Amino acid sequence: MQIAVDTNQFSGSHGASNRKKHRQMEQLGVELIPVSLPFGDYALIDDSVREVLDKKGDKVKKKDLEDVIKLSIDTKKNLDELCGNVCQQHERFKKELLKPVHHNSKLVILIEHGEDVKCLGDVYFWQNKRKHEVRWKTVNGKRVKDVISAKAVDGNQLYKSLCTIRDRYNVDFVFCQKDETGRKIIEILENGGAGK
Repeated sequence: MQIAVDTNQFSGSHGASNRKKHRQMEQLGVELIPVSLPFGDYALIDDSVREVLDKKGDKVKKKDLEDVIKLSIDTKKNLDELCGNVCQQHERFKKELLKPVHHNSKLVILIEHGEDVKCLGDVYFWQNKRKHEVRWKTVNGKRVKDVISAKAVDGNQLYKSLCTIRDRYNVDFVFCQKDETGRKIIEILENGGAGK
């Protein structure tokens, strides 16, 4: 099995955090091919993708792959990152979600959150640290409690947003622990999506 991995996944902070999952995939017999992907971080190299890669070689561009990738996986390191994408970077994130839709491709967002969130329904009960973490500060000589951001999005709000994204943009949300990410990526790509 060959998997196309977006070149950004090998560099900077991504590179260091992805070594473990990449090693795990390679140990399971997967060959990782660095490619500049039009959407997502990982995609199966099937016959259609292979044909484009063989034809274009190292001159392959994102645009060349747009219509041949039928399933891609975008990884998020936790719900905090996903929440930031959905709330603070909404317009940019929306554009990313529309790309696969316009090219008849399925997008799976794989969130490496941990054992307390195993499915989309669990997001409802997630407590955003920014909303619930209390700090003490001094105001007019008195120590008072203060939360980092009382207006931060909480689990129930994020859950509703993710359900809307799922329904509007044909996105599946899958959750795993960091030590199983490589296996999960292989499983999703082998099965043709999250729900199969």
